[in-house]
Amino acid sequence: MCNVYCNDFHREICVKLIKPPYVCNPCTKQFGCSLVKQYYNAVTADKEYRSILLTSRTGVSLSEEEIAHLDGIISPLIMKQQSPHHIYVNNRDSIMISERTMYRLIDGCLLAARNIDLPRKVRFSARKKVLSVKVDRACRVGRDYECFTAFLADNPDTPVTELDTVEGKKGGTVLLTVHFTKAEFMLAFLRDHNDSQSVIDIFERLYLELRPDRFADIFLLCLADNGSEFSNPNAIEFDKQGNRRTRLYYCDPSSPFQKGSAEKNHQFIRCFFPKGKDMSGYSQSDISLMMDHINSYGRKSLSDKCPYDMFAFLYGIEVLNLLGCNKIPPNDVTLNRSLFRKETEHEI
Repeated sequence: MCNVYCNDFHREICVKLIKPPYVCNPCTKQFGCSLVKQYYNAVTADKEYRSILLTSRTGVSLSEEEIAHLDGIISPLIMKQQSPHHIYVNNRDSIMISERTMYRLIDGCLLAARNIDLPRKVRFSARKKVLSVKVDRACRVGRDYECFTAFLADNPDTPVTELDTVEGKKGGTVLLTVHFTKAEFMLAFLRDHNDSQSVIDIFERLYLELRPDRFADIFLLCLADNGSEFSNPNAIEFDKQGNRRTRLYYCDPSSPFQKGSAEKNHQFIRCFFPKGKDMSGYSQSDISLMMDHINSYGRKSLSDKCPYDMFAFLYGIEVLNLLGCNKIPPNDVTLNRSLFRKETEHEI
């Protein structure tokens, strides 16, 4: 044990452990070697892997705010003797979880409703657990990024509108951003929850405010990510009479660079709302004021013009008035939270 207590001892590492397979198992000189050895044991490695796999799937991946939002929708309907399946089918745009996850939340006593409130479940015996993964990708059939590039190849002059979500506090209020790539002009809308219905409501409102002809000229082609808030493309693409008003396509999974123009513009929003910042204390008028300052900020990529001027040149000042957008004088542009009066008073 002298090496343990000797301060002058320096451990020598075999050069074979620095390169694959990083273990001594295949070495033919291991029995005569006096250096510290490292072996691979398949049984031990498998146990460690399964332990990590089990731990990663333990618990609930929802915040307290998201659970409270779901509880306010699901529990009152269950108390009316509605089944979880009936609730899920008729509130799919407001519930951002699967039907199976709904049952798990009830079974885990995370909602006000309990298993005893489900008349049929108390009569069932426990089933043998079957691991299965069900992913509904039907909404993306014919709307993936390959279809998007093919459409642009056939219609190269079509302006693209990129849709995305900016989160502050996990599970809290979020922003829907609508970015017009040609003008680098962005709109932002405050939403209480990151669900599909809130996105649909915003598109319905824009459709009514701009009128169908203007809306169709501006929102010719939309590109969104794979978030659940964009999982009802038909409600976005068509109005209530079944008339097409836009086309919606999706980026490839884990490929935010495919809508890089919107991602780059989000850096201005992060000057006001860093990640983790709670947005619940702000109103839509605060968000609109913030976007007025961002859109009035000159860009080198626009020959030192601001996005507001470029959008007015492409679509007319009347559209900006309908959207409630205003231009801020260049010397008055502010790109930090001191813009909000309430934030300034709080810091003082």
